[in-house]
Amino acid sequence: MQGLAFAFAPLREELSLHTGPVLADGQPSWTLEDPVRNQFFRIDWLTFEILKRWSFANPQDILQSVRTDTTLHPGEEDLMVVMQFLGENQLLAPDPRRSSRMLAERHQRMRGAWHQQLLHHYLFFRIPLVRPDRWLTRVTPAFNWLFSTTFARLTMLALLIGGVQVYREWDSFKANLLDTFTPTGVLAYALALVGVKCAHELGHALTAKRLGCRVPAMGVAFLVLWPVPYTDTNDVWRLNDKRSRQRVAAAGVVTELVIAIWSTLAWVVLPDGLLRSIAFPLATTTWLATLTINTSPFMRFDGYFLLSDWLDLPNLHARAFALARWDLRKRLFALDAPPPEYFPRARHIGLILFAWGTWIYRLVLFLGIAVLVYHFFIKLVGIFLFAVEIVWFVFRPIANEVAVWRSFWPQLKHPKQRRHAVRSAMLLFALLALFVVPWPTRLQASGVLRASQVFPVHAPVHAQVASLPLAEGAQVQAGQVLIRLSAAENDSKRKEVEARIERLRWQASSSAFDSEQRARSSVLREELATAEAELASLDSDVARYQPLAPFAGHLRDLVPDLAPGVWVAKNEKLAVLVGDAGNEVDAYLDEHLVRRVSVGDTARFYPDGLEGPFVHLQVTAIDQDATAVLPSGVWAAQLGGAVPAREKQGSWIPEHAVYHVTLAVKDPAGALAGRIWRGKVVIAGDWEAPGWRFVQSFAAVAWRELGF
Repeated sequence: MQGLAFAFAPLREELSLHTGPVLADGQPSWTLEDPVRNQFFRIDWLTFEILKRWSFANPQDILQSVRTDTTLHPGEEDLMVVMQFLGENQLLAPDPRRSSRMLAERHQRMRGAWHQQLLHHYLFFRIPLVRPDRWLTRVTPAFNWLFSTTFARLTMLALLIGGVQVYREWDSFKANLLDTFTPTGVLAYALALVGVKCAHELGHALTAKRLGCRVPAMGVAFLVLWPVPYTDTNDVWRLNDKRSRQRVAAAGVVTELVIAIWSTLAWVVLPDGLLRSIAFPLATTTWLATLTINTSPFMRFDGYFLLSDWLDLPNLHARAFALARWDLRKRLFALDAPPPEYFPRARHIGLILFAWGTWIYRLVLFLGIAVLVYHFFIKLVGIFLFAVEIVWFVFRPIANEVAVWRSFWPQLKHPKQRRHAVRSAMLLFALLALFVVPWPTRLQASGVLRASQVFPVHAPVHAQVASLPLAEGAQVQAGQVLIRLSAAENDSKRKEVEARIERLRWQASSSAFDSEQRARSSVLREELATAEAELASLDSDVARYQPLAPFAGHLRDLVPDLAPGVWVAKNEKLAVLVGDAGNEVDAYLDEHLVRRVSVGDTARFYPDGLEGPFVHLQVTAIDQDATAVLPSGVWAAQLGGAVPAREKQGSWIPEHAVYHVTLAVKDPAGALAGRIWRGKVVIAGDWEAPGWRFVQSFAAVAWRELGF
């Protein structure tokens, strides 16, 4: 305690204390205000009782007085914690003999080295632009109507009318939204966003001023060089009522929603023109920015402060993170350290889950910001800033936590803790092994099951059904007539050609008795050859009108309305001959999957919409080149397939490289035979480590982007 007495220093005289809300555990709280820096600190009952007796200037007297006058029993470590809190936050009066040197040293520690200053100003810095407190005091009464019940009711009515009208004119609204994706439209959205964000901060300031708080500064904060307006509303921590603090925190979101509601109504009722064009970006941008950014509790935006006040947990992120780190360390090493704070079970679990959700959200967000920073600058600078983002926001917190784990090693001497740590390490290595050790996987793709032999029967031009020798599903032998067609003009033309051939032959045979015919014998022979060729051509057309089966099979998909005497259109599909030689499946695999498939691999086919046994397959062929055009849209994702493709002039073009794979059906297809079925193909490909694909993708991107 003598060390404490030697280091004892009085509190700064300008500090003030305000009554705070009741904490979650039922004890009262107070708010300590530092008016010079406009900072506020929430303190508990024990800290309040110690500060109340700080003027005793003697640690023993302070502790004895607290024990005598209250039910609290503080110890020396409690007083040390309070002393450390006051010293770290510069709440003690400086020693005149050492204050200059101490403040200089503190300032130098806070500034850090030049590269730390540069990094800090790159990641975040503020520029105060105005000191609006006096101006807000004068103008706040003029905005009282915005906080009235009448205006709130009118806004709800505007929301109802605007929402109904937008629903009725949704096609026009959507078309207008798509038309704004132009340079002029993007500029309009940017200006609308700037105006809305300024109104957002003004909403915070006006609400705080109405509640009697001071607004010392408004300006622009830069988060990774991205400008964001801000308003200093720290003075609201003097308010004892958390609902009042929530009103200030929600004022920005409410302001944006009000602008969005009235802008939507304006777009509905205004005629086409400049005002309607201005209302549209305000109506769309404001809804999106408010719902996706400001209400998120994972960053220190309005949603975070609303949740913090609702739970009555100041510094929510820091406290949730500390609890989640304690929980993680306890699960990994079975340490007996007490939690940083005690909460009811439901809130305890909720804060841990909230911390993990925030970490995952920030990881995705910071990776996205790093990618944007990389693309916004020239390549060399972009690579450097990308590395800074990743190291500072991702690797640095992980490295700090690992360093803390290393400090636990001397504590792991107890057999129970050592066993728990070894078990955690083994579990970690097992999880890593799932990514680096090859293991069998199943490759899935969309496939089409069909017969290996398919012969479609199409009608020639000007055809009429003469007879139908076969019915639907009939067994057909090779060379058998499938259907008989006829054309009256062909029959008459054949009779004409046959008569002409007969006449030419008679004339050629009588040329020996007629000198005139003998002189024309060469001409007669040419005409006869031409006529015979024409007759042969007509005979070949008979095959078109009486198609023969090229192989044995069954007749399928016979047009139901066919009957003798019915005329059919040119190239009309009349039936399909399905061969008995077996079935096969066509599938298309992505480039990163097809390299794991080889001829001879086994597979299975599951038809869509059917329950029952699968069909055994075997890979028989793999195309060496990527497919440029799909045979039909049955494989396209838009039509239920698995290949992302776009339609262009009736053809389906894959969005990325896919390879055609043919698989033979090993067993009889059973009920699936004779039909075309779309389904899922599951191929047993080569073994591969799951993490290898990510390594290859990362290496490919790095190789592409690092090339100058």
